[in-house]
Amino acid sequence: MEKVLCDGYTLCYAEQGQGEPIVLLHGFCGNSEYWEKVVPLLSDSYRCIVPDLRGHGHSDAPLGAYSIEQMADDVLKLLDELDLPKVTMLGHSMGGYVTLSFTQRYASRLNGFGLVHSTGYPDDEAGKEKRLKAVSTIQSDGITAFIDGLVPGLFAPENAKAHEELIVKAKEIGYMTPPQGAAGVALAMRERPDRRDVISASTLPVLLVAGEKDQVIPAEKVFTADHPNITKATIAGAGHMSMMEAPDELAKVIRDFLEQSSIKEDH
Repeated sequence: MEKVLCDGYTLCYAEQGQGEPIVLLHGFCGNSEYWEKVVPLLSDSYRCIVPDLRGHGHSDAPLGAYSIEQMADDVLKLLDELDLPKVTMLGHSMGGYVTLSFTQRYASRLNGFGLVHSTGYPDDEAGKEKRLKAVSTIQSDGITAFIDGLVPGLFAPENAKAHEELIVKAKEIGYMTPPQGAAGVALAMRERPDRRDVISASTLPVLLVAGEKDQVIPAEKVFTADHPNITKATIAGAGHMSMMEAPDELAKVIRDFLEQSSIKEDH
């Protein structure tokens, strides 16, 4: 992986393909490997930039609470280092929260953006309590026990048997998350504000992707706005992890969106 420095911390990223740049941001306790089945399906036409976000994978994991804004600023620094004035940014779950923070403050750096199994809603009180419980579990039982409890629920329940290998793979990716990184990001997600207005007010092309069987973020929390510039897609049979469960379908949705967006830009 390549490396850049962000505020004295190392941010690692992978890159593949040529053409219009797209940035793919992974979810909580994931890393760039979450996208490894999707990138080859896009990289013939697009330059795919896939970072390990702060606290995840090979990137540094500073101690203490993070903020979603910090994580978005890390991505901004990465784009500056790569001399990319504009990209299309797509974020999975937590990566979607980072994408919305980026969009709110740096919309001029985007050709478009998308949420994949993500939402503009903030955590409700039960969700905030769950974040604190996650931090407590990570600190008391360790990252392995936390990941073992987290990952199976990310996949569509009826496909658990068929997706056994994928669940093992997602767990292996999760085990790579430094405990202090997972804790820092859990606290960041807990404090994020309501950003539904970022979606509804944007004039950029927007992609919203839901999983038909997503038990983490249901479709009604994904599809929070309706405008001509918003493209909505539901991945049939997928849970919260369509990039692993249904990579061909997700890649087609992304490709169609990117092609439509470029047509709109041309006009």
